[in-house]
Amino acid sequence: MTQKQIQVSFGVLVLVLIIIIGFFIYNLSNKITVLSGNFASTTATFNQKISNLDSDLATLAQTNTNLAQQIANQQNISNSVQQSLGGLSSTVNTLEKLSKTDQELLQKYSKVYFLSENYIPVSLTNIDPKYAFDPTKTLQFHTYALPFLTRMLDDATNSGNPLPIVSAYRSFGTQSALKSSYKVTYGSGANTFSADQGYSEHQLGTAVDLSTPDMSGSLDVKFANTSAYNWLANNAYRYGFILSYPSNNTYYQYEPWHWRFVGTNLATYLHNQNKYFYDLDQRTIDTYLATIFD
Repeated sequence: MTQKQIQVSFGVLVLVLIIIIGFFIYNLSNKITVLSGNFASTTATFNQKISNLDSDLATLAQTNTNLAQQIANQQNISNSVQQSLGGLSSTVNTLEKLSKTDQELLQKYSKVYFLSENYIPVSLTNIDPKYAFDPTKTLQFHTYALPFLTRMLDDATNSGNPLPIVSAYRSFGTQSALKSSYKVTYGSGANTFSADQGYSEHQLGTAVDLSTPDMSGSLDVKFANTSAYNWLANNAYRYGFILSYPSNNTYYQYEPWHWRFVGTNLATYLHNQNKYFYDLDQRTIDTYLATIFD
């Protein structure tokens, strides 16, 4: 083979190789284009799905927020209903207590309000003779208020200030007889220190006259100068007792020995406000009736 033939053959071979390589490159380029298109399409689809998922999550989050708000609203409504029911229950309990509590117990008497001759406290209990100035004398007190009285007297004794009881419950008839005897002795002057029948706090069974062992059972303004009276003035309210007739009252003469049970809530209010029972209007006093024995 001549050199020219060799050159021609080599040229043909190169041309064939170029064609083959070109064809391979062409096919490879097409495949890359297809793959690139498929990848772009897949990526776009994937991105769309991600976008859809983000949208769904946002919707779910908003739904969750809405549900949480609805639950909170329902809880508020439930709380309001419970509070209303609690208030209603409290009102019902108060009304029930009022229906079972003697309406007379916090009335103003002393020439203001009248108790009929038929009025007797719902329940009376004999006071233990150890609390009486005269142990042979039967004394009675309102059953529900008696524990408050005995606690007060026990604490007074423990503090070194014994307070024997001179007088407690008095019926309409007993008060009438007592007032008549005073009128015989003192004439019209008896009105300054003794209530007419029907106007005495003693008929309620919640009032007591107290003294000291060394006063021989007398009821005298000198009682105000004793340590026992000072103890009462500072502590009686804790047990629900108040001084009915302080100095300069417009009903009777000063009676430092006369103490009436009105319940710890009202007694504490009067003590803290530096007021007396008869200073208040009846409507204000009546608001404490339901809790008189609490």
